[in-house]
Amino acid sequence: MLNLKNVKRYPLVKRKSKVQLSMFAKPVGKEFLETVPDVLAGKNFKELVRRIIIARKNKRPIIFMFGAHIIKCGLSRFVIDMMKRNIITAIATNGASVIHDFEISYCGKTSEDVEKQLKDGKFGMAFETGKFINEAVKYGDQKNWGLGESIGQMVNEKKLKFYKESIFANAYKLKIPATVHVGIGTDIIYQHPECDGAGWGKTSYNDFLKLAEVISKLEGGIVLNFGSAVILPEVFLKALNLVRNLGYKVRNFTAANFDMNYQYRAFENIVSRPAGNNGFYFIGHHEIMLPLLYGCLTKYAHDLTQNLKI
Repeated sequence: MLNLKNVKRYPLVKRKSKVQLSMFAKPVGKEFLETVPDVLAGKNFKELVRRIIIARKNKRPIIFMFGAHIIKCGLSRFVIDMMKRNIITAIATNGASVIHDFEISYCGKTSEDVEKQLKDGKFGMAFETGKFINEAVKYGDQKNWGLGESIGQMVNEKKLKFYKESIFANAYKLKIPATVHVGIGTDIIYQHPECDGAGWGKTSYNDFLKLAEVISKLEGGIVLNFGSAVILPEVFLKALNLVRNLGYKVRNFTAANFDMNYQYRAFENIVSRPAGNNGFYFIGHHEIMLPLLYGCLTKYAHDLTQNLKI
């Protein structure tokens, strides 16, 4: 049986510890970020807010990438307001976002019951959705525009009933780069007779080049990805590689991914490989995390004083 009399110990106060009382949350803080502990994700979140604010004060870009779930969760107005406030300087998204953004702009509702509609082949077959979006893409193809600009112009020019709720119409009006990156066949829009595959390919490729141009100026800036698990992480990685290949210095920037769970491509292609030690990953529901980030950014955007401790 072991004799523990000779076990070597040391004073607790001399031990290096990972958590200090100074890091603890302050529930009575006057400002929200003052109540967040300087531990793990709390510390990272405060640091991200600080970096975004500093980046904009230094006139560095903030690229906001997102999946269509952002619109379906009722969060478009946060994106629009951050564009208007000059916090977001460029947006990038997937093809599904175009559909939901249009439907909200056209009639104030979106997101059908897929299981129910699929039984009779009605899924994605709304007339106006197919006609308007595909015609916008054809027009954009003729003008040699990008896909995001084509949709934004259509919604804005036709003054659809709820056009002020459109992310793309607002980006078009504000002259903010809005790029859409599609996978042919992945969205309901390709089922319609007005669809022209060449037009979709050209306008989306134009947007790939437009996003690459934005990324070429990302040094010192921020890229945020909300909810796109596959397409945007892949597109971002290739666009970043392209501009580095062309000789642009894009090494020092911050990347953050927000999603409801861990996503391999988002972690590897946005947070880890491109940004390294300047990458953050936050897990939480979009309908909570985006309003939270928005609230912190709009609250502290004009005040970086030390008493806010961010």
